[in-house]
Amino acid sequence: MAGWGVFFLGLLNYKTGKIVIAENRKIGILFRLYQLAVLGYIIGWVFVVRKGYQEREEAIQTSVITKLKGVALTNSSETGLHLWSAEDYVIPPNGEQVFFIVTNFIETPNQRLGFCAESFKVPNGRCQSDDDCVEGEAVIAGHGIKTGLCINSTGTCQIHAWCPVEHSKRPTEPLLSEAENFTIYIKNFIRFPKFEFSKSNVLETPDDSYLKRCSYDKEEHLYCPIFRLGDLVSWTGNDFQEMAVQGGSVGILIEWDCDLDKAYSRCNPEYSFTRLDRGLNNSVTSGYNFRYARYFKDENGTFRTLYKVYGIRFDIMINGQAGKFNIVPTIIAIGSGIALLGAGAFACDVILLYMMNTSSFYRDKKFEIINLKKEQNKHKEGKTGHRERRHKKPAADKEAGNSTNKPEETEALAESQLPVDQRGPTVPRNAGQRYSGNLSNQGTGPRHHITFSAQN
Repeated sequence: MAGWGVFFLGLLNYKTGKIVIAENRKIGILFRLYQLAVLGYIIGWVFVVRKGYQEREEAIQTSVITKLKGVALTNSSETGLHLWSAEDYVIPPNGEQVFFIVTNFIETPNQRLGFCAESFKVPNGRCQSDDDCVEGEAVIAGHGIKTGLCINSTGTCQIHAWCPVEHSKRPTEPLLSEAENFTIYIKNFIRFPKFEFSKSNVLETPDDSYLKRCSYDKEEHLYCPIFRLGDLVSWTGNDFQEMAVQGGSVGILIEWDCDLDKAYSRCNPEYSFTRLDRGLNNSVTSGYNFRYARYFKDENGTFRTLYKVYGIRFDIMINGQAGKFNIVPTIIAIGSGIALLGAGAFACDVILLYMMNTSSFYRDKKFEIINLKKEQNKHKEGKTGHRERRHKKPAADKEAGNSTNKPEETEALAESQLPVDQRGPTVPRNAGQRYSGNLSNQGTGPRHHITFSAQN
C-alpha cells in the first residue's frame, strides 16, 4: 500500500523545465541545422508554396454549355450524297458536359421485321441441325429470336428480327474526315460560395463580333473558348484522322486555381487535354462506337435504317480551388512550426542525455528534485547551529576573562586533568632550584632527559 501511495502522490508532482547550457559543439550544430530546416519548410513550403496562411475552398460550383459548328459531305454506296450538320453528328444535340461527335459510321438501310438468317459472326447463332436452334430462344449477343430451323446455306439459325441483319466490317478510313475543322464552343461558369466569387472563361467585352473571329490561344486569346477539333486531338498527342476511324475518348480539364488575395484578373482558367481510352500500349479495346436507328413508315409498314457510328467522346471536367488570407490557418501553421522546433529540442535532449558517453554527467546537471519542506528544515537547522556557535564563543571568552589563575597555574590545572601516565614532570614552585627528570614513553622506547633551570 505504501508503494501505491508514493505512486499516486508522485502524480501530483509538477515538472518544469530547467535551462542548462551544454557546451557541446556537435549537438549545437545538429540543433541549429534542424532549426534552419524547419524554418525553410515553414517559410518555403507552408507559406510560399502551399499558402498555409489562407482559408481554402474546393467545393466549386460550375456549369458548362457547349456548341458545335461545322458541316461535312459524305458519299456512300448505301445512301449516296449526304450533308452532315451539327444536328446530325452531335449526340446529344443540346450541348452538355459530355457529348459525342460522329466521325465514321456503318449504315444498314431498309430493315423490316421478318425472318432471316443470323450472322455467322455470332457464335451462339451457328448450327448444324435444327436441334441446335431451340425455338423461342434468344440468340446470345445476336440479333433476334430462334425459330427452330437451321439454314444449311449459311450454317446459322433462322431468327425473327429486323432483317437483313447487320453485316459490317471494321472501317479503315473515316467518312467524316472533314470533322477535323469543326469548332467547339465551351462556355464555363464557376463560383466559390464561401468567398462570393464568380467568373467565366469568356472574355467580358462589349464587342459582339469577338467570339465570331477569335480562336483559343494560350498567350493571345486565353478567354476565347472556341477550339478546333483537330487542335484538341493534337494536344493529346494523337492524330485526328487516325482517331476518327474507330473513335476515341478525349478529356478536357479546366482548372481554376484562384488566389483571391490578388487581383480579379489573376484568376484564370488553365486547360489540359488527354486521351482517356488508351494507355501506354495500344489496345483492342480502344475506340468508341455505338448503334442507333432511324425509323420510317411507308405503305408496307415500318422500316428503319441502322447506324453503327464511330466518333470522339468529349468529357469536360472542371476542378478548382480558391484561397484567401485568414488569421486562423495562419496561427495554426505557425503553431505547427513551433511544435516542430520543440521536437528538434526533444531529439537533441535524448541524444545528449542517453546516447553519449558523458550522458550521466549531463543528466545530473539537467534533473533536480526540489522539496520545499526539506529545504526549509535544512535552512532552519543551519540557523540553529550558527546561533549555538555564536553563544558558545562569548561564554568561553567570559570564562577566560573571569579566571585569576596565572598562566603557570592554568597550565598546571590543565595538566592535572590528564591521566597520570600522560602527565609531564612536576616543576617545583621554587624557581631558583634546578630540577631534572626523565620523560619516558610507556613501553621499551628510548628515554629523554630534560633539565629545568631558573632564569635570572
